[in-house]
Amino acid sequence: MNFLILGDIVGKSGREVVKENLKKISNKFKIDFIIANGENAADDGHGITKKNTDEFLNLGIDVITSGNHIWDKIETLDFINNESRLLRPANMADGSPGKGFNIYNSRNNKFKVGVLNLMGNVFMKKSQNVFDSAKKVSEEIKLKENADFVIVDMHGEITSEKTAMGFFFDGKATMVVGTHTHVPTSDHRIMDGGTAFQTDLGMCGDYNSIIGMNKENSLKRFLNDPTAKKHFPSNGEATICGAVVEANEETGLAKSIEPLIFGGKLNQRN
Repeated sequence: MNFLILGDIVGKSGREVVKENLKKISNKFKIDFIIANGENAADDGHGITKKNTDEFLNLGIDVITSGNHIWDKIETLDFINNESRLLRPANMADGSPGKGFNIYNSRNNKFKVGVLNLMGNVFMKKSQNVFDSAKKVSEEIKLKENADFVIVDMHGEITSEKTAMGFFFDGKATMVVGTHTHVPTSDHRIMDGGTAFQTDLGMCGDYNSIIGMNKENSLKRFLNDPTAKKHFPSNGEATICGAVVEANEETGLAKSIEPLIFGGKLNQRN
């Protein structure tokens, strides 16, 4: 089974590059299931709206993950309980709306795909211990028992925390991939236990920017320029960043992981 997982979709340019290329990429790699992080999808790069969510699902994205920006749009609090295909981090405070983990049917209804959304604790918004949440889910959901495949989006700032999560799930999940930093890493690999791993997928957005935000305005903020405004996305030609993972249908573990970097300033591969 072939999975496509996309890094953070940032603003209008990110949405447009996904809309324009998703079908072509899906056909090229014979994709069976698509996951995308949508927490920066709104026009201002902060949060995700109902309109954004519906657009992604209509494009064929099967599950939308998120992170620390999930509640930046108040409307998300109203609709997330009614949209199981949009996840928030599982280690958010007890009683938070929505779900952090769910099991979905594959498109042919042959397989069950578990998707877990986690958020790191270091240099991130306060949340429950991410490894406690990971342990709890791993004890409840067993690969090839409750789910045929298990996908983990580890939304976090630091490399060590995300790498540690990869090793924690090695042999227990199909893949563990990081999101949040908006910069694709080159450490994609299959771990000893058969789990695909990449520290960060990067973003779907304009790389002629400062991690997706307008570079001129961001520089003003670093220079303490009083004319600087709140961060807003750069809307130039965007790049799609993510990974394609082929999984063994018998074991649920990964056979291969290949980074996807397509279009815009980072158009290098695929």
